[in-house]
Amino acid sequence: MIRETAPRLRIAIQKSGRLTDNSLDLLTRCGLRFSRARDQLVCFGENLPLDILLVRDDDIPGLVQEDACELGIVGQNVIAEKRLALAGNGGAPFQEVMALDFGRCRLAIAVPEDAAWAGIESVRGRRVATSYPLVLARWLADRGISADVIPQNGAVEIAPRLGRADMICDLVSTGSTLAANGLREVETVLESRAALIRTPVSIAPEKADWLDRLLRRIEGVQKVDGSKYIMLHAPRAALARITALLPGSEHPTILPLDGTDEKVALHAVCRENVFWETLESLKGAGATSILVLPVEKMLA
Repeated sequence: MIRETAPRLRIAIQKSGRLTDNSLDLLTRCGLRFSRARDQLVCFGENLPLDILLVRDDDIPGLVQEDACELGIVGQNVIAEKRLALAGNGGAPFQEVMALDFGRCRLAIAVPEDAAWAGIESVRGRRVATSYPLVLARWLADRGISADVIPQNGAVEIAPRLGRADMICDLVSTGSTLAANGLREVETVLESRAALIRTPVSIAPEKADWLDRLLRRIEGVQKVDGSKYIMLHAPRAALARITALLPGSEHPTILPLDGTDEKVALHAVCRENVFWETLESLKGAGATSILVLPVEKMLA
């Protein structure tokens, strides 16, 4: 148990939304056990000197930049907007440490289903509602397009129906929300996923060691996401062909088999998905006794 008097790190994550469960799962897989009451905004780390702050995603970059939290997990869409908003405030901006393997989406322009679209020139002189006015304005300016960018927080997809805008620029994941509101996606402005950010302020030595440990653990979890450990028996003559079939593998481990010189045991970590078709191809190449296991942790 970590004593409350020990210096503690703080990481801000989305209170509720598409990144919340994945962010908590990531920290759990890094070994953190935490207590959380139903409406509590701070989760206390029970076995690591790390507390989780549950806040609005728009507030995370500012909290990290101001060193109220050492770390934050937030979408790159929010990072891009906040970088532009904080650019004129002076001081060093927060730092993006690494992209994470969840929260994938895109910021895209969408128009009514019956509207004509002839490329980005169709935006010129039109009204575009968005929750990301700075990102959109920069994207349009980079392309020499002048348009009326209308900031709108929440329910952006109904802006054309209300007559507030001719089109929208909003986050898209599956596209079902657009379809439900009579809109179609026509242009991608920004690809986004969750990312880890950190404070630009120097961290005290007593905290820095734990921060480095946490970053290594997160990297280890990221490396094994979707990875599988494969064990099989292979004829020596077919090793090259079998090795070439292993998805995302680096250098497999080859071990002798007792009682035979013609076959060996092969062990490999595959960092890409291993499908049934992969196993069937391995078997067709001569592999036998194929065993596939999940990989929980890996530290380089």
